[in-house]
Amino acid sequence: MGGHYYAHDIEPGWIDIKRITIKHKLIPEGFNGFKIVQFSDTHLGFQFQIKDLTSVITKMEKLNPDVMIFSGDLMDHPNEYPMPEEIIPYLKKIKTPFGKYCIYGNHDHGGNGSEIYRNIMEKSDFKVLQNAHSKLSLLSGEAIYLAGIDDAMLGRPDFKSTLSGIPDNVYTILLSHAPDLADTAVNYNVQLQLSGHSHGGQIQIPLAGALVTPPYAEKYTEGTYDIQNMVLHVNRGLGTTRLPYRFLSRPEITLYELQKE
Repeated sequence: MGGHYYAHDIEPGWIDIKRITIKHKLIPEGFNGFKIVQFSDTHLGFQFQIKDLTSVITKMEKLNPDVMIFSGDLMDHPNEYPMPEEIIPYLKKIKTPFGKYCIYGNHDHGGNGSEIYRNIMEKSDFKVLQNAHSKLSLLSGEAIYLAGIDDAMLGRPDFKSTLSGIPDNVYTILLSHAPDLADTAVNYNVQLQLSGHSHGGQIQIPLAGALVTPPYAEKYTEGTYDIQNMVLHVNRGLGTTRLPYRFLSRPEITLYELQKE
């Protein structure tokens, strides 16, 4: 009984704010201390609800991000969510000096949800990066790039379209819902990949690790990895899906701080 209560009522709401310093020689001097906050996999309508989103937004605002990233899976079933428009005022409330960006997850595409998701995010002032990129520039002219690739399971990921036009030797961050695309991303001009999708397995077995992970999150399940010349971080997400439990896999908000090496 105690284990069930913990996994259903305690850990799903016990958010871990993970702080990660990212150092790289290509990060411009002007971006020293630049803060990126990532949230992911809310799966609204399953266990995670609007009241939970409100609490999360308050926590994220206190981190004073320069950029906000949502890495996919907003609603558990977009075409079944009763009032999708009700999400907009909450996401719209988030303000950052360098904007808000998002990508598609598999649940955002599922059940003909692609346009529902895009409509919500664009009305919430998020820029949807679907095989596209955006330049973040300072008044000094220094810049980094954010690139977002489509979901690996139900989308049409295209690395060439996503990264085409980004100059060589410019610091580039790839947003990919699916972490296992990192093994392809290392072949391109990408220094950092931010992902979600796995929920950290959602339920972990001591000494054995994640009980189940979805396709494209089977190799890289949670945390930070150094893969050749690229860093990958897999955020455990905020919501749950299929089973309303978390065990040894706390929901996560990630704060990245950039530093020139």
